[in-house]
Amino acid sequence: MKMNKNYIKSLLLPLALGGILTFSSCENYLDVENPSTVSQATVFTSVGYANSAVTGIYNSLMGDNGYGSRISTLYPNAADDFRIGGTYNPLDRRGISGFGVSPDNSELNNPFLQLYEGIERANIAIKYIPASALYTSGTPAEQAALRKLHGEALTLRAIFYHELIRNWGDVPAPFEPSADQTDLYLPKTDQDQIYDRLLEDLAQAAELVPWQDESGDPNTRITKAAVKGLRARLALARGGYALRRDSRQVERRSDYQTYYQIARQETLDIMQSGKYSLNPSFEQVFRNLHTGVSGGSGNEMIFEVGAFGGNSRTDSKLGYSNGIRIDRSSKYGAANGQLEAIPTYFYEFDSIGDVRRDVTIAYFQIDKNDEKELTRLTLMRDGKFRKYWTSIAGTAQNVGINWPVLRYADVLLMFAEAENELNGPTPQAIEAFEKVRRRAFVGHEARMGNTPTDKEGFFEALVHERLLEFGGEGIRKYDLIRWNRLATMVAETRQDLRDLMNQQGRYANVPKYVYYQPTPVVNLTVPAEVESFNFYGGPISDVMFTPAPSSAPVGYTRVNWAAAVDADYVASFAVAFEANKSELFPIYSGVLNQNYRLTQDYGY
Repeated sequence: MKMNKNYIKSLLLPLALGGILTFSSCENYLDVENPSTVSQATVFTSVGYANSAVTGIYNSLMGDNGYGSRISTLYPNAADDFRIGGTYNPLDRRGISGFGVSPDNSELNNPFLQLYEGIERANIAIKYIPASALYTSGTPAEQAALRKLHGEALTLRAIFYHELIRNWGDVPAPFEPSADQTDLYLPKTDQDQIYDRLLEDLAQAAELVPWQDESGDPNTRITKAAVKGLRARLALARGGYALRRDSRQVERRSDYQTYYQIARQETLDIMQSGKYSLNPSFEQVFRNLHTGVSGGSGNEMIFEVGAFGGNSRTDSKLGYSNGIRIDRSSKYGAANGQLEAIPTYFYEFDSIGDVRRDVTIAYFQIDKNDEKELTRLTLMRDGKFRKYWTSIAGTAQNVGINWPVLRYADVLLMFAEAENELNGPTPQAIEAFEKVRRRAFVGHEARMGNTPTDKEGFFEALVHERLLEFGGEGIRKYDLIRWNRLATMVAETRQDLRDLMNQQGRYANVPKYVYYQPTPVVNLTVPAEVESFNFYGGPISDVMFTPAPSSAPVGYTRVNWAAAVDADYVASFAVAFEANKSELFPIYSGVLNQNYRLTQDYGY
């Protein structure tokens, strides 16, 4: 496909090669013919070639500039669960988690362009698939296949736009291929208008795409539940608060309940289908991402982005750039672990009953002798991604770990939230909420506590439950924004960190130091891993919650725990945050300079 020079120059709709790039993979749905030498018209008159074109759209999801790194781990992690480690610098990735990213920060460039690449590929497929003769006059099987591909393309386009909006706010919004546009220098479109269009697209896609048990597709392919769940997510974003370009304030529109109704119905459809359920093991949900296990219709993972190929374009650095830190001399291979848990996040979980804490937060790293070393309280990492859960060792940075986009747990909690907003905490909302919580407290159900039965109390419980359930999954910051709680979170977390530093209030008994002995990695289950750790003073539920001596007992190593949280650390949290500005990123200056109709808004 030939590209207009102005199109390339604009840097808003980057080179997409007609949306038909293909890559080899062990996944069946990626084993497609290479149509790169055939005409565009021919591509969309063949189901096989049309499938290749849609595969090209999927490929824009992954890689270093997609969910393989930046969009999944750099952009979302600036809340009260995780942040990017290191000293704040507005010109690098630390500027993102510090809420003071500069328009000249190059981390903002390629992901922005790749999202538009995906949109261009999707626009081509969305135009030409329904125009194919096979779409209306092919065999029933051909028509069904093309309808499915059409729905997938609509859904993928919505994913790309959703990422653009929740990171940059109002953005240029082409809904047709660049070759059909008379002017490629597009101004910004109001995010509400974009969302409304996407919600219509997803309603159509839900009629085109079958359920997973009907298609037999893996979780890395869009199915009806994925469409409906993503439509609910976009509806809650549309009905939530957002930083507005005209007022420079975080506001919610007066018709927000209309969108909560959409979210309620879509999530209810998934629940009533009976096709999905929670995995009994919270840990196994994330182990499956490391091994390519793709369950059937009863699987919790509704949609995940597949990683493959061992390269920066189609694979991920999950488990290397995030996750547990591993010494390069270990048999498990090097892992940097650049994401760090906020120290207070550890103490949001129940000290005994909640199985999610030790899966979500890794408070150890692996040394060169393949032994566990306790980290400081300020250097805990995200434990849902662990390179040693894969079969790839050595210095490899791309280890094929998939990114979770939508889980059934999120469907249940989105339903509970929408139902509560519209009707209060009905028994149905409470049941959905407690399904998620009960799985977390398996074996310790008595510690779950009572679910609030008033609207405000139930919402507060939901806010906290989503913090515990989705830590490190790129959800928390955007939840806080749509609830208009980001500024409140920053202030409250700073105070909590000060209290932890001073061992006051709820943190009065947090020890300054913890003592341990290095122990071999077990690599069986997380509970077995934790149980094998040799701490002075007993199990985690004791040593992390009880004052300890200031000097190390014989044979044990002392690690700073509460003592690691000092004034400098407290000051570094969300160091550059400004309400009604930091909720969004600036557009990268290089992109802005290429389109005279774009403006740098939101106070940048």
